[in-house]
Amino acid sequence: MAYQDLREFIQALDKQGELKRIRFEVDPHLEITEFADRAVKTGGPALLFEMPKGSNIPLLINAFASERRMRIALGVDDVREIAARITEMLEMRMPQGLINKLKMLPKLADMAGFFPKMVTSAPCQEVVRREGFSLEEFPVLTCWPGDGGPFITLPMVFSKNPETGKRNCGMYRMQVYDGQTTGMHWQTQKQGAEHYRRLLKEGKVEKMPVAVALGADPATMYSAILPLPPDLDEMMIAGFLRNKPVEMVKCITSDLEVPAHAEIVLEGHVKLGELRREGPFGDHTGFYSLDDDYPVFHVDCITMRKDPIYPTTIVGPPPMEDYYMGRAIERIFLPLMRMQIPEIRDMAMPAEGVFHNLMLLSIRKSYPGQARKVMHAIWGLGQAMFTKVIVVVDEDVDVQNYSEVAWRALNNIDPERDIEFVHGPVDTLDHASRLQDFGSKMGIDATKKWPQEGFSRRWPEVLKMDEDVRRRVDEMWKKAGLPG
Repeated sequence: MAYQDLREFIQALDKQGELKRIRFEVDPHLEITEFADRAVKTGGPALLFEMPKGSNIPLLINAFASERRMRIALGVDDVREIAARITEMLEMRMPQGLINKLKMLPKLADMAGFFPKMVTSAPCQEVVRREGFSLEEFPVLTCWPGDGGPFITLPMVFSKNPETGKRNCGMYRMQVYDGQTTGMHWQTQKQGAEHYRRLLKEGKVEKMPVAVALGADPATMYSAILPLPPDLDEMMIAGFLRNKPVEMVKCITSDLEVPAHAEIVLEGHVKLGELRREGPFGDHTGFYSLDDDYPVFHVDCITMRKDPIYPTTIVGPPPMEDYYMGRAIERIFLPLMRMQIPEIRDMAMPAEGVFHNLMLLSIRKSYPGQARKVMHAIWGLGQAMFTKVIVVVDEDVDVQNYSEVAWRALNNIDPERDIEFVHGPVDTLDHASRLQDFGSKMGIDATKKWPQEGFSRRWPEVLKMDEDVRRRVDEMWKKAGLPG
């Protein structure tokens, strides 16, 4: 079942014992962060703060902060169900013969059914405020003591490609400067930043329309963080995830479109060439990202429901809510990666790697040097280009078992022979790189080495107990009453 909006998702979390309502006053300045951090690290529930200090708008946090909540959000028993649907769609080939082609029509119709649906009236426009509004009415979090100010952390930011007119939806933090302006943290490689640069280069306009939606059904919110190819509509992918098209409505002050069932919409613009110091910000790396100059977003109009709910998240020392969101991406997009790099059997991105710092890959090795080929393929694959360290092991290694990977890799490598360094783009938030957005990356070939790779010695076998002995001892173990 597709959730219509955020509040249906909240009801589902509540019904399944995954929500705690906080009915006393808690301060968005640091205190809610401490609540949320403790909850996620102790396996606690999503939190709905009904009386955030200084605001009459309830605040939702940690809604995605467990594997179970991710399954509830996406309406599946296992996120791999979505991966299977993606695989089926990508493997579709137009068959020969009229009868077989006719059999394909229902699937093609299903694909068409994912595209967004335009509506003329929407819950997100129940209240329209063109003047007399202030962002300070919302319970925007100041997450960490060293933050440059309060930050909107879970926005769906809509812009259009100035050349093609195609929509983009991304999630970029927004520092609130005052009641009408925020920063727009468009990192260099993000699509919003590319749209901004193109307009700036053309020099034909002074303003870039931008709309920010806060709160929607969970699949639509989640689509904003997916690592999709440029100009692939996130709202169409949201429709695919929820098996139902996303209803969109035109903004009051621009031609941009936003989810009709959003809680709050900030309509506005970015002045081309106007920059302002943004940050520091306690980031998902577990460190403060440094302050720097970024574009400024001016709010021209606020539309919202009569009784909006403000959704937010925090990032910081892992694991945090974003880890579980990223973990689902890892499982969902594995089939796409395997279609482009078919030798990959499995992948894992440990929480401590904060997405871009560490990727573990198991491969079916068929020829010498294949592990290095895979490393370079990953570094040329969309946002995977930011991966700082890639460790490649053979297919018999369980990359979900980090202890096993460390044991096998550390035993299998000759460091000088098996470690490769390259230079290229790195994540803007990588504070250790020599320059912002540029640095080095490391690949580790921890696969069994072949004679064709210059290894002339015998490779030893992994210690394994005889299976007959294991089965006999299984029975004796139970008979002895031992645990496990």
